[in-house]
Amino acid sequence: MTLITSVSGIRGTLGGRPGSNLTAEDAARFTAAFAWWLQQQQVPRLVVIGRDARPSGTWLAQVVCATLQSMGLDVIDLGLSTTPTVQLMTAVHQAGGGIVITASHNPAQWNALKLLNHHGELLTEQQGQHMLELLQQGQLQYAPAEQQGQVRGDDSGFDIHIEKILNLPLVQRNAIRKKRFRIVVDAVNSSGGVVIPRLLRALGVDQVIELNCEPTGRFAHPPEPLEENLTALAQEVRLQKASIGLAVDPDVDRLAFVSEDGSMFGEEYTLVAVADYVLQHQPGPTVSNLSSTRALRDITHKHGCVHHYAPVGEAHVVARMKEVGAVIGGEGNGGIIYPALHYGRDALVGIALFLSHLATSGKTPSVLRSTYPNYVISKNKIQLTPDSDLNRLLEGIRRKYSAQPTNTEDGLRIEFDGDWVHLRRSNTEPIIRIYAESRSATTAANLAAKMIEDLRQLMKE
Repeated sequence: MTLITSVSGIRGTLGGRPGSNLTAEDAARFTAAFAWWLQQQQVPRLVVIGRDARPSGTWLAQVVCATLQSMGLDVIDLGLSTTPTVQLMTAVHQAGGGIVITASHNPAQWNALKLLNHHGELLTEQQGQHMLELLQQGQLQYAPAEQQGQVRGDDSGFDIHIEKILNLPLVQRNAIRKKRFRIVVDAVNSSGGVVIPRLLRALGVDQVIELNCEPTGRFAHPPEPLEENLTALAQEVRLQKASIGLAVDPDVDRLAFVSEDGSMFGEEYTLVAVADYVLQHQPGPTVSNLSSTRALRDITHKHGCVHHYAPVGEAHVVARMKEVGAVIGGEGNGGIIYPALHYGRDALVGIALFLSHLATSGKTPSVLRSTYPNYVISKNKIQLTPDSDLNRLLEGIRRKYSAQPTNTEDGLRIEFDGDWVHLRRSNTEPIIRIYAESRSATTAANLAAKMIEDLRQLMKE
């Protein structure tokens, strides 16, 4: 049983004792601190909320709404929604902030509250830290009876989101329609099952095969859109002789594709392909996190542009994108951030841009994928114990490989000629993540295994 509190929100397994798991008491306490923080800012006393399809989202939304009202804030409840839709609608309504009730790619026994500022973006580290300080102080003030907030529903979120995507200059609606794509959608029985088929038909795709698109919250497979979880989608793409298959996570901020032959396009290459398309028409800097494939850097350089790295986490990537004026960015887990729409990971705009790229290039997904540098990332993790001193462990690794170029902005990233390894504490689980990349799967796996061996030796010491 787990409860993780961070600058971007609270996440945990449901049930159990308050303070150790995600309970109604924890959700109310955390929401109250967020509401109190908003009132310290000079922003409207209005919060937009939405949830994914997890059954627990219904009662969590009720707790969140009631708490915000009791703190004197008005609420616009989008109901079943996506993280990027809540982000966009927070800005549309000129609200003071937003809350997304979703545990993203975590299993069904998890849920979470993602917190948004008045721009509809995840809280910055400074904003989140201030909110956590208010939470720890516990000196909150609830509103008197005559100042209680009001709640109203808004079911226009998906329509507004889709309309804004269709109006983007780089979305080639006519080209997509002419290609007569046949697309299989795996939305893992969450909110993507509602909005993605609607988006595809608005783009001119009239052959949409829906797989796991009932928004019941009963995930048909582990919800992270990884290769090992998408075997049924790959099989359906082959069976239906489809042009492409696509998969999203429960809150629709991660996107992965399956090529027409049933092969995986690769979640790391979602951002690479979309960036390639954007840079053809809109040259400029790109940003990805330190755990993402170097293929984006290669493609960016190919277009004569500059690539930048950022610490892992959407808020960090957004901050770096704003700093350097990036035209496209995101994370290698299939998270596309396209500033022309909004600063948030958005699978919906990713779908529209990817299909525009596919339609205008005249290539099949498998051929398009073959045009990009082929790197392999080995993703591993080690469980942390309560007494683990991560800083000591990483410093020990850094000293051992002091002859190699390193980056300590987020954990430790070490460059080995054309290969790299990144070690960092997870934002969502009590683990150390070890990612290693090479052009050879064997080399990547061996590099990761060596780091794991080094870490275990340091733990013994």
